[in-house]
Amino acid sequence: MTKLILALAAALFACGPAVAADYPSRPIRIVVPFEPGGGTDVLARIVGQRLGETWGQAVIVENQPGASGSIGGKTVERSTPDGYTLVMASTGALMSIADFYSKDGPFVLDQHFAPVTLVADPPYVITVSRDLPVKTVADLIALARSRKGELTFGSSGVGAASHLSGELFQKEAGVELLHVPYKGTGEAVTDLLAGRIDIMFAPPQTVEPLVKAGELKALATTGKTRSPLFPDLPTASESGLPGYEAVGWFGLLAPAHTPTAIVDKLNAATVEILQTADVRDRLAKLGAEPHPMTPAEYGSFITADLAKWTRVLRDAEAKQQNGAKP
Repeated sequence: MTKLILALAAALFACGPAVAADYPSRPIRIVVPFEPGGGTDVLARIVGQRLGETWGQAVIVENQPGASGSIGGKTVERSTPDGYTLVMASTGALMSIADFYSKDGPFVLDQHFAPVTLVADPPYVITVSRDLPVKTVADLIALARSRKGELTFGSSGVGAASHLSGELFQKEAGVELLHVPYKGTGEAVTDLLAGRIDIMFAPPQTVEPLVKAGELKALATTGKTRSPLFPDLPTASESGLPGYEAVGWFGLLAPAHTPTAIVDKLNAATVEILQTADVRDRLAKLGAEPHPMTPAEYGSFITADLAKWTRVLRDAEAKQQNGAKP
């Protein structure tokens, strides 16, 4: 049996360039593991449209929400590794999938997916209710310390980047907040507007019009550098929490064992698309900048990111088990 598997693998490797030369010869499906309208969905449609134009083949974006992104992600993971089924993955979706397999041991990315390229890794915006008496991150930290465990922060779900950003904030600021998970970003923003929660680490394009209208207050962004959507807004590191950084990334993955020649062809086409002026402009309106990588670079990026957030979640769980409020 082992000899047969090795022979099949060798045959697949040998025919890789020939297969890639004909790829794609039929429609490609990009699975989005979340509801329509979110950042993952928008980026998938931008990339999918341009891939379709480049190759003269239909690229179909299919939403498969549920289980914090793991339902759609596992659909792709279990698909035929031929380059015709991809996933626009995100921080939260990969964290959810890694958690699903955690009982089997450490999650090894290459055993489940073939990285294609990172698309973007935009920062979040530390956004608060209009009536919360703070103007800066330093103000927020001081208020949170004076009201230990009372201030609430909403997220789009347990394990989502908006949740992870809040957990990292608590750890590095030395404060305790109460996490309130929702089924999606929209529900969380609605409650933030109503004052039912106090804080949200929110996607920039979602809160930008509300901040401009004075309905919410933006304190800082969470990246290393300022956001193109909020150029006058300081980073958290500049505004009371040195060294803090939390971004939510989005990128393409194929099933594990997809021929390298096909992965490379997908990578080259997507990288070229991300470098065009119109795509850069469209991403800027989402508060993002293109950040293409080689498949190897992207794989290393994901592995490091998963390790970082796994440590943050373990620290948060340990804190709760020791009797602290979440």
